[in-house]
Amino acid sequence: MSSIKTQLEQSITELADVLPRLLELRPALDRLAGAMMDCWQKRGKVLMAGNGGSAADAMHFAEELVVRFGANRKALAAIALCDPTVLTCAGNDFGYQTVFQRQVEALGNAGDILIIMSSSGNSENLVLALQAAKKQGLTTVAFLGKTGGKSRGLADIELIVPSNVTARIQECHQLMFHSLCQWIDEVFAPDSAR
Repeated sequence: MSSIKTQLEQSITELADVLPRLLELRPALDRLAGAMMDCWQKRGKVLMAGNGGSAADAMHFAEELVVRFGANRKALAAIALCDPTVLTCAGNDFGYQTVFQRQVEALGNAGDILIIMSSSGNSENLVLALQAAKKQGLTTVAFLGKTGGKSRGLADIELIVPSNVTARIQECHQLMFHSLCQWIDEVFAPDSAR
């Protein structure tokens, strides 16, 4: 069994290996930033979905937009599709693969954005959500890892973290959406952004 010190060193090494490679994702992050600004200017909203830790990341990202990140600025429309009553109802009545698709069908409008978060990209419920969003005219975004899985190629904007380690992928997703939130603060509250 390794020590916590050894495990921490390994985690830091893994993260240090992947962080510089995130710079290759800047064009996609720029496209996402522009899409979000365009969406909000037209009074649209950003829907977010994920499973497990990625669901927590979707909720985290949404609350940073609705409430605040580092600066007091206007509230921005974002919804994490994580209501447990909706998830369990859709799962019970139609199957777990439909839990995000049904919400996209109910809440998504042309011009809105759907962001999915998945370290593997293989969750059927997220694939179906992307497909439903495309049919309804939403801009689709996928925060992915590994090879992108079954979700690769389905989204308009893809941010695929080049790592096979789930924890490092999720940490990189957080770094990217925190960077985006910092930029959003600077756009909406330039005098009070950190």
